[in-house]
Amino acid sequence: MSYNSNRAKNNMRPFMAYALLIIVILVISPAFAGGPTLPELIREALSNNHGILMLEARESVSRFKIPQAESLPDPMFMFGYLNDGVRDPYTFDEEMAADSQYMFSVSQMFPYPGKLSLKSEMAAREAESLHASLDSAKLKVAARVKELYYELYYTYKNIDLIKDMSGLFTKVEDAALARYSAGMAPQQEVLMAQTEKYMLLEKEEMLKQKVQSIEAMLNSTIGRDGYTGIGRPDELKPSEYPYSVEELIRAAYESSPDIKSRQRMIAGAETRVKMMGKEYYPDFTITANYNAKNKYFEDMWGMTATINIPIFYKSKQRQAVLEAEASLSETTHDLDDVRFMLSSNIRDNYSMLRSSERLMDLYKGGLVPKTYQGFESALAGYISGKTEAITVITTLKSLIDYDLLYWKQFAEREKAIARLEALTTVGAQR
Repeated sequence: MSYNSNRAKNNMRPFMAYALLIIVILVISPAFAGGPTLPELIREALSNNHGILMLEARESVSRFKIPQAESLPDPMFMFGYLNDGVRDPYTFDEEMAADSQYMFSVSQMFPYPGKLSLKSEMAAREAESLHASLDSAKLKVAARVKELYYELYYTYKNIDLIKDMSGLFTKVEDAALARYSAGMAPQQEVLMAQTEKYMLLEKEEMLKQKVQSIEAMLNSTIGRDGYTGIGRPDELKPSEYPYSVEELIRAAYESSPDIKSRQRMIAGAETRVKMMGKEYYPDFTITANYNAKNKYFEDMWGMTATINIPIFYKSKQRQAVLEAEASLSETTHDLDDVRFMLSSNIRDNYSMLRSSERLMDLYKGGLVPKTYQGFESALAGYISGKTEAITVITTLKSLIDYDLLYWKQFAEREKAIARLEALTTVGAQR
């Protein structure tokens, strides 16, 4: 019995160790996890960005205006007392006071047929325009988060590159020290290599400060209160973007929220022109009266209809129509301007995207490997005394510049794609 019990315990030990290992991983892994991913940051920004929240509230306000616009004006209730004569302040109970009476009336104004439906349509077009503006704001916020994220990625790549290049400058420094110790080089070459290395350390500190600045801007865009560290971005690969500029412009004209917003504004302006034309026609007010007299006389009732007479139409209604037509013309030209600006911005960012691709190929496929080979050759020549220190340092600085330029173009390409997504909605995450 004891043997079986010990055997069971021995068999359980691997399972207990495995369970303990899983618990340790679950507890410790969050401490080593990276920062939030780009899609997570975009989702957070779309939920918390104060500009988006403001536009959402404004759109809700416009939706609440629609049922108000299609409702009749409030009815009016009137209560009064008419006395018979002025010598006695209250003659209602007197037999000879035939005109003393309590007066009640209810009136309702009815707009000319078609006015309410046009007002409702105007409110609906305004709400639709604000909804499109909200979609545009979401696209722009997502693009802004992407741009800052890529800039943060580029900054971290700079820091990594500086650390790598510091090691290469250490090689140059060691070679200079060896030549100086052997009396083959002046001390100035040692100081030159050390100075360049310290300058890299200075740049690294400046880049760390830049990281904090970018994170602060990201927090503001996302809608976080106070400063929160974003963490190092995940490793990124160049995004695929196979579209032609003509496809992008066509997609923008069909789907751009900015264009949709202006189109709804034009529809609203056209409805307003029709509405102002209706103001030439009068509105009607129906009133029901009831006059309560004393017990000696019978009560009275009556009904009246009132209409307004637009006799000042030249200075009022006609001017309102002209105002609405001018507003329609303004909105139409605004739509044309938005189309031209969209086309121009798409072409500009598309040109930047393709230019960055060509430069990335140039740096990665040619300049960086060739310059690195040149550095290795120059360093070997310097160690053997065939090359001067300034040649080695200049070659290494060129290698640093080309590496930085590669990642700069990588970031600029991704930023251009983010802006194109906001302009065209092609590939955009909302």
